Amino acid sequence: MKILMVCLGNICRSPLAEGILRHLSDEAGLGWEIDSAGTGNWHVGHPPDPRSVKVARHYGIDISGLRGRQFQAEDFGHFDRIFVMDLDNYRDVLRKARTEADREKVQLLLDHQQPVPDPWYDDALFEPVYNLIFNACACIVKSR
Repeated sequence: MKILMVCLGNICRSPLAEGILRHLSDEAGLGWEIDSAGTGNWHVGHPPDPRSVKVARHYGIDISGLRGRQFQAEDFGHFDRIFVMDLDNYRDVLRKARTEADREKVQLLLDHQQPVPDPWYDDALFEPVYNLIFNACACIVKSR
């Protein structure tokens, strides 16, 4: 299974999701390929936000080596599933879909159209965002 996590800048939410899902996949012996990307290009080549690195490290997950990249239409051909963090990301990713099969790969990480809040402007959100993402990733692993 090849899974891509997508947020806006690829420095807060999606690197956390990549790190968490990779950790859970490895623990379960699944051997999944997991990556992350942003719909914007502001942080291409940059490491994750230090606050994301810190909260992940607190839970034993090292995301410090990840680097931001921008989502490309070609990602549809490589990944089996594409999870996005909010409705804006969902719309931005679908704009690049080439076929109905591409569109079917995209879904919100959380159920019921609930977004994963962007913690960029609020330090207090990093811990709750970690927990939301962890729970969603645990469900993905269980539903394999």
